[in-house]
Amino acid sequence: MLTRKQLELLLFINERLKESGVPPSFDEMKDALDLKSKSGIHRLITALEERGFIRRLPNRARALEVLKIPEAVAGGAPARERGFRPSVIEGRLGKAPVAAPAKRPEEPPRAEAQPGEVASIPVMGRIAAGVPISAIQNHTSTIGLPPDMLPGGEHFALEVRGDSMIEAGIHDGDLVVIRRQDSAESGDIVVALIDDEEATLKRLRKKGASIALEAANPAYETRIFGPDRVRIQGRLAALLRRY
Repeated sequence: MLTRKQLELLLFINERLKESGVPPSFDEMKDALDLKSKSGIHRLITALEERGFIRRLPNRARALEVLKIPEAVAGGAPARERGFRPSVIEGRLGKAPVAAPAKRPEEPPRAEAQPGEVASIPVMGRIAAGVPISAIQNHTSTIGLPPDMLPGGEHFALEVRGDSMIEAGIHDGDLVVIRRQDSAESGDIVVALIDDEEATLKRLRKKGASIALEAANPAYETRIFGPDRVRIQGRLAALLRRY
């Protein structure tokens, strides 16, 4: 059984998908339900997902799919399938993101590697070196690295999409290995989470009380945020490239 707010949000998302094929933004959902903050929307979406009414689609910003509508509302008929399919958002900076909550990584336990062993690093999906996208997804695969390639701490890997860090030697299709940490120094290349929704790989610059996310490609502009809008997810530790 759904609460009144959960049902309101489910029906609002369903109507927007039927109208345009694109789910509403968090701000639109917040306004439609007359909530004061987007954290309430996060909780409602999680509850709907846990109950099997919606599904978050990986590798696309704020992508949601309605799986079913309560029988009392839909007359017993399940929500019809749509042609909406997930894809990676790519493009130039300045385009509006499609919208969607970044999902926390569900990373399996990892034992510390002993000297001479191979460290097992989980690959957690894709990261945008360009327009921010929903970055850290569920554990998708695993790579092995010699422990001496990595500094101490916990690590995960991400596949790069885009070319905004190309002058830092990071190309589309590369794998970046990230040391998980919530702080970094100015000049570090980091995974930054913006507004708890979008993530991107950029060079961090601290400008007084503000935080700048700087590309390594003159085609992309530097984006500046207040400190409450950006959370550091990790710092670049290693780079892998397949030939």
